[in-house]
Amino acid sequence: MPSSANSASDQPSRIGLGCTTFGREIPETTAFALMDYAVDHGITLFDTAETYGGGQARETRKRLLGVDDTREVSHEMHSSEKIIGRWLKSRGGRDRITIVTKTSRDFQCAQVRAALEASLQRLQTDHVEQYLYHSFDPNTPIDEANRALDAIIKAGLARIGGCSNYNATQLQAALDDSERTGLHRFEVVQLGYSLLKAQDEIFKIVERKKIAFQAFSPLAAGFLSGKYTPDRSTIPKGTRFDIIPAHADLYFNDHNFQRVALLHQLAQKAGVPPLQLAMAWVFQNPLVTTVLVGARTEAHLANALAAEKLPCAPEWMGAIKGWDTA
Repeated sequence: MPSSANSASDQPSRIGLGCTTFGREIPETTAFALMDYAVDHGITLFDTAETYGGGQARETRKRLLGVDDTREVSHEMHSSEKIIGRWLKSRGGRDRITIVTKTSRDFQCAQVRAALEASLQRLQTDHVEQYLYHSFDPNTPIDEANRALDAIIKAGLARIGGCSNYNATQLQAALDDSERTGLHRFEVVQLGYSLLKAQDEIFKIVERKKIAFQAFSPLAAGFLSGKYTPDRSTIPKGTRFDIIPAHADLYFNDHNFQRVALLHQLAQKAGVPPLQLAMAWVFQNPLVTTVLVGARTEAHLANALAAEKLPCAPEWMGAIKGWDTA
């Protein structure tokens, strides 16, 4: 199996800055301040994607819901990658940052290279540490998708490759093909993981194959905050559930609202802020390499930093396990 060159991706920070909010929920000045704060506190992995942008969010809402209104702070297409690129140009220090970006569809060799080169132009860099397939593409044969990643790694445009939102069957098939052909394999998998979303089957593969696991939405896109009710008309303006209404379809159900109530009850009993407790539960899993925090304020990152250091008492873990049998 080919080995990747040493880079910042070899030792990514345990906390990663999820940059999906840039230009969508927060303006560029706030994003710059967040990146400055992150680096000052040892958070050096920045996660983005070609589809993260205020413009894309508005277009998606219009296409899926037939609603054309203004909820984003900007309508710039690909605003996340572009804001990171402008920040890198302003601040320098590219060698301190691990950049993860993703492509969404058509994983043919020529298309993947073109998509990555477009991302590199927006990011104002000549390579990324990690390049991921954002979701499984049923229209691209697995061997072709693997060859496409292998080609950009050999070209030095990405250090390692990986995937996001693959299920266990899809991930295993991709790994099997790489092992059979000797191509660079997926070295990282990125999935939602929280008190509301388990990944048991994926973790079996991650442990067996020694693959990095990046957990996104550790707070279920903010649902675990307890600020939401089943009445969708009360969703606060400017939140992720307002800008991307499909998130409510993922989380708004009786089981999840019950879990939020149990979390807040346990947090009160333990004397720990509920969001710190929820995130500490994610950190306590040794198979989680990096926890991605889609921050909108420095306080969100401060919460993650505190949660990383919060020891999870056995009685807390026992109480949480009991939720599944209650």
